[in-house]
Amino acid sequence: MKNTALLVLDCQPAVLATLPEAGRPLLDRLARAAAAVRARGGTVAHVRTAFTEDDWAAVPAGNATFAAIARHRALHHEDPATAVQLDVAARDLVARKTRLGALSTTELHQRLRARGIDTLILAGLSTGGAVLSTALDAADRDYRLHVLSDGVADPDQELHRAVLRHVLPARAELLTSGALHAP
Repeated sequence: MKNTALLVLDCQPAVLATLPEAGRPLLDRLARAAAAVRARGGTVAHVRTAFTEDDWAAVPAGNATFAAIARHRALHHEDPATAVQLDVAARDLVARKTRLGALSTTELHQRLRARGIDTLILAGLSTGGAVLSTALDAADRDYRLHVLSDGVADPDQELHRAVLRHVLPARAELLTSGALHAP
């Protein structure tokens, strides 16, 4: 698993608040998944959405997803609501993004490739947002992809099911977090 990274997307209070009942069980599964990946020699990368003043200024008014965030100065990078919620180990990577996908506004792709990573396991929030966007971008960058089907969630259950059933399987193998513990 040395060439594999578990990308934990947007597990931060501001996003977890959209899943009040599912948040704690999801974090518990992701903590176990991260421990399993580390134990097998893999990398864990925590990716959070957070903005600086310059980041907000760079968001075009026509950006349907982020214009309101910029206008209201939400998700400031120093706000505790944007803090990573899982424990970060010394070898883990941490990245701050300003768009849905984990690779487009970060140096994460370069940092992963520098470690010889060619396989990604996607987990976190939300299935129809960061997970989907990262999967599409990572597929275009030729990563081998897996998605933890029990390690992703979305406030819109219908969207969550549709993305897992109809969109992601064409690009990624769906795994359960239990598969990470198997020998």
